[in-house]
Amino acid sequence: MFTSPTFGQVTPNSLKKVISDFMAVNKSAIYRIIVGSDSQKVKTDTHDFVSALIIHRVGEGGIYFWERHLVNQKMGLKERIYREAIGSLETAEYFVNLFRGNGISRYNIEIHVDIGNNGETRGLINEVVGMIRSNGYQVKTKPDSFGASNVADRHT
Repeated sequence: MFTSPTFGQVTPNSLKKVISDFMAVNKSAIYRIIVGSDSQKVKTDTHDFVSALIIHRVGEGGIYFWERHLVNQKMGLKERIYREAIGSLETAEYFVNLFRGNGISRYNIEIHVDIGNNGETRGLINEVVGMIRSNGYQVKTKPDSFGASNVADRHT
């Protein structure tokens, strides 16, 4: 089971403490650090973007934090997908910088994108996956991208 305060509800120091305390409970567990973003059109020319930072204790649940940004701008699907990917990259960099030097940042961060081989986004896979990999992150697409298509999507 995942729990979820928003980034805006916690300071960087308290976010660091919550994550460190969560991971200290079971130091021998396998952890996955996952970032995913999703967006929805909420009204004409307004889009709701949500990025989620997930700390998954494999087999035992996890915690996640999320942050919302409303963008008042007309945009097509391709631009929305790129903005989601960039939002995930920014969230991953925030996490790396927050934990620089204490050991948690040694985990490989997975970025989950809400694109897959079926549907309108299939033509964007190579571009978006390449962009994320070139920034040094692992990437998962549908159907393996639950960080974007389930967790972040829950808040859009």
